Amino acid sequence: MNYHKASFKAAYGTSTQLPASTRPEVSFAGRSNVGKSSLLNKLMYRKGLAKVSSTPGKTATINFYDVDGADFVDLPGYGYAKVSKSEKGRWSELIEGYFAQERAFALVVSLVDIRHEATPLDLQMISFLQESGLPFAVVLTKADKLSKQQAMRQTAAIRKQLQLPQGTPLVATSAEKGTGMDELRKLIDAAVADR
Repeated sequence: MNYHKASFKAAYGTSTQLPASTRPEVSFAGRSNVGKSSLLNKLMYRKGLAKVSSTPGKTATINFYDVDGADFVDLPGYGYAKVSKSEKGRWSELIEGYFAQERAFALVVSLVDIRHEATPLDLQMISFLQESGLPFAVVLTKADKLSKQQAMRQTAAIRKQLQLPQGTPLVATSAEKGTGMDELRKLIDAAVADR
C-alpha cells in the first residue's frame, strides 16, 4: 500500500450516519490521550491530516481516511474524564455502533500507552476484540519516552497483563521517532491484502 496516498474522507457524529462498508477497514481505537492522531499522521506520512490536540478527548467523531483504496477509521478516544456524561454516552454509542455493524474489518489497531499498565478500559477493549473474533493488533505508543531496556520490559509486562493469544501482534511504536512504523505498515498491508 502506498501510505503517501492518504486523504481525509469524512467524519460522522453517530453510528447511524456511517456509510455501508465497501472497502477493507483498518480501525484505530484507544484511550483519549494515547497518541492516536500522532500515530496516524506518522503512518500516513502527514503532519496534520489527523488533528492533534493538546487537550485529550478532541476526536468526538468517527473519522475516515482514504489510504490507497483502504479506509483508515479513527474512532473517538475512550475514557477521558473531563467530558459530560451525555458526550461519553455518544462516544460509546459511536464506538459500539461501529463495531456492531456488518463491516469489512481488516484489522483493529488497539493502542495502549507503553509507559503505564493497560487500563481497565484497555482490557475491556482487548477482551471485546477477542470475544468478537475481530482481527486485531496491539500497538504500544510513546516508546520514545522510555529507554530501550524499559520499553522491552514494559512490552513483556503488557503482553502478560493483556493475556494475548499466541500470535497476536504487539508492536512498540513512537510517532515522534518513527519506531515500529514499518512493522505496523507491514501488518496493515498483510491484513488489507487478506480482506
